[in-house]
Amino acid sequence: MKSVKPLIAALVLFSSLQMAGQDVQLTKKDSIVYSYWMVTLGTNFVDDSGDEFGKLFDLSDGWHAVPYPSRASIGRYFENGLGLEAVASYNKYDEGKIVDNTVNPEDVDYFAIDFRINYDLNKILGEMGFFDPYVGIGAGYTDANNQGRGTYNALVGFRTWFSDHWGLDFSSTGKWAMDTENATNHIQHAVGVAYRFNVKKGLSRKGEEKLALLKELEEEQQRVQDSIAAKQKADEEARLLAERLEREKEAARLAAEKAKQDAEDATLAQIKSAIDKLSNVYFKLNSSYLTTNDKTILDKLVDIMKSTPSLVIEVGAHTDSRGTHTYNQWLSEKRAERTVKYILSQGISEERIKHDAFGETRLTNECGDGVQCPEEKHGENRRSEFRIIKY
Repeated sequence: MKSVKPLIAALVLFSSLQMAGQDVQLTKKDSIVYSYWMVTLGTNFVDDSGDEFGKLFDLSDGWHAVPYPSRASIGRYFENGLGLEAVASYNKYDEGKIVDNTVNPEDVDYFAIDFRINYDLNKILGEMGFFDPYVGIGAGYTDANNQGRGTYNALVGFRTWFSDHWGLDFSSTGKWAMDTENATNHIQHAVGVAYRFNVKKGLSRKGEEKLALLKELEEEQQRVQDSIAAKQKADEEARLLAERLEREKEAARLAAEKAKQDAEDATLAQIKSAIDKLSNVYFKLNSSYLTTNDKTILDKLVDIMKSTPSLVIEVGAHTDSRGTHTYNQWLSEKRAERTVKYILSQGISEERIKHDAFGETRLTNECGDGVQCPEEKHGENRRSEFRIIKY
């Protein structure tokens, strides 16, 4: 049971990590655009009333615009948040509106080309999704109110993106004339459609945090999987070791049993060989009495039985074929009884000596009824012989 508990705990932890990993997933919202090229096309509004910073929203009297696309730009933006942009714009000062604190007497063309460096404020504020604010500085050349001037520019703006490529760009640029004695300052507002290309994307700060968490979860999952695999491997090795030890134990037991059986077989073979070397007890015709020689043979058998206390012997008594079957059966029983009686008289217990009588049913040669045989051959059948029945 103790070995099961760590595995259960690991499985519970593994399931929890899987559920946590399902809750933490990277999505499109976790990616941001790092670098790109961008072009815009839109319109611009110029406020050159002379009090443009005091009356920012004097649209009717101070703002100038044309009813068609009047501004275009191209820029390159980098991973560090900086961007380089070139902007060309056209406008027209309308007759009757305020320009340099006076009423403009006639329509006058406005031309400007500007170069600026922008900085993406999301690098400071953190990624805000579709809202992309920026600031910038730069310089340019403007021909306005029939007067050319170089300008120092400062701008603020934002872009809102509908996809990785398309969005809207809004900005306001303050333009300060380099020749302050002969030219005035003004503000140029712009709105346009923005298109990004050669876009390189990466993870936002939140996305990077998610990625780090996912990697941590993955490493923890791998650690748990490795722990489970190690536990399973250890269990398998323990099982195989137990099986090997059991096989070795069984092999040792079988070897011991075989050695014991071999020893018993060898001892039995020795006893059987010793008994086989003994001569049978042979009787005279129509006699069941033992001779001195017969008793010598039985004494040797008794010695073998005494040296092997577990040995049990059966005495089988026989006759030759002469005489009736009934008589021969009775005579063989007498011979068996006298043989067993002598063995018992030598100190062998009754449970160790059995006997059986076979009459003339088990002749050792061809001397059956009606067959003429010499006395010597008939004598071979008048015998008591010994058989091991238990060791």
